[in-house]
Amino acid sequence: MNPLDFTGRAVVVTGGTRGIGAAIAHAFRMAGANVLVCGRSLAEVPGYVQADVRDPEQAAALIETAVDRFGRLDVLVNNAGGSPQVMAADASPRLHAKVIELNLIAPLHVSQAAFPVMRDQRGGGSILMIASVSGVRPSPGTAAYGAAKAGLLHLAASLAVEWAPFVRVNSLVVGPVGGPAGELVAGRAADPADVAGACLLLASPLAGYVSGAALAVHGGGEWPAYLAEFRGAAYPPQK
Repeated sequence: MNPLDFTGRAVVVTGGTRGIGAAIAHAFRMAGANVLVCGRSLAEVPGYVQADVRDPEQAAALIETAVDRFGRLDVLVNNAGGSPQVMAADASPRLHAKVIELNLIAPLHVSQAAFPVMRDQRGGGSILMIASVSGVRPSPGTAAYGAAKAGLLHLAASLAVEWAPFVRVNSLVVGPVGGPAGELVAGRAADPADVAGACLLLASPLAGYVSGAALAVHGGGEWPAYLAEFRGAAYPPQK
């Protein structure tokens, strides 16, 4: 039996219309799962439902829709998030509140709605939080975002204890995805597919006794600024 075969399983991915979310949704579909994705704006993608997960009623309706369509809910990926680059002293109180609401409160809303479904079905369920390295190191320019992602890690660890053994709750600490930021990490930035593969692993029976974990998906992490000169000398660019 292939432990990465999700045939007949039901998956919800918030913010699953583009970027990391779209890659996660695609990976689960390729593994045989029935996948529902959501976003705030209309999108022409498979299994799409329009929902603003910052609203607890819409978050609950999203889970209800998944259960109505698929009869169960096996995996929830709380991926929706993000923040504009604004220095903390210049950001408005409203912006700070919205960033924290999207990146921390919304995952709690959706997870709360998913829990009773997963608890009461055979096999339980798995919830994945897409966190960030911004939550485990300074995040200048996105301070509220980093604080929210740090809170998300704590939330996942707390829910893992509260909801065991019925529901496993884990986090992915994701590094820079795409773009020139790859120069700061282990040779390259992450591809969305790298994050998607880690989601498949954590949601699978291979991680059946893994809960409350924070899996680093950052290629080894960033070089400290004080070692930048050494890094260039030790590892010259490959031609």
